[in-house]
Amino acid sequence: MECSTAIVSSQLSLFPSTLQRENRNHLFKSSKQRTCQSTRFHCHKMYVPGFGTSPESTAAQHLHHFFNFIAVKIVAAQLQSYNPEAYQELREFVDKNSLSDGDKFCADLMRESPRHKDLAMRILEVRSAYCKDDFEWDNLKRLASKMVDDSNKKLMTDYIVDTSCIADGKQICN
Repeated sequence: MECSTAIVSSQLSLFPSTLQRENRNHLFKSSKQRTCQSTRFHCHKMYVPGFGTSPESTAAQHLHHFFNFIAVKIVAAQLQSYNPEAYQELREFVDKNSLSDGDKFCADLMRESPRHKDLAMRILEVRSAYCKDDFEWDNLKRLASKMVDDSNKKLMTDYIVDTSCIADGKQICN
């Protein structure tokens, strides 16, 4: 359940009317009061305007391409040690084709030759296994949150230092 309140600017004054007090009271009710029949506190997710798809869907698409990139690196490393000829073929194909779209890369690799098809099938197997079994999803969430927090702290600290006369606890301006 989403709640919204609009107040026409002609209704605004220094002395709020009854309507304004009712609207303000409604805005400051807790979410627990606004969500019906729930005993748990529910927090509404942020709305991301004009995104087309959810940010999570876009991130998943980027991860999909990233897993393909990782799979190519894993397969290339495996081939380098036991099948140098196939390794060289894969390297030449990578040099000529972009890895930015993982599905297009694999589709093109499959159609190159029967030997390349086998390489593509191996890449598909590896990217699936890596995604499902080896990628540390919890670690991703922890690292992303930490990076955002650290970056925010650094940016705010830098701003304070740039706009004040204090750095490292010492006054630097006259």
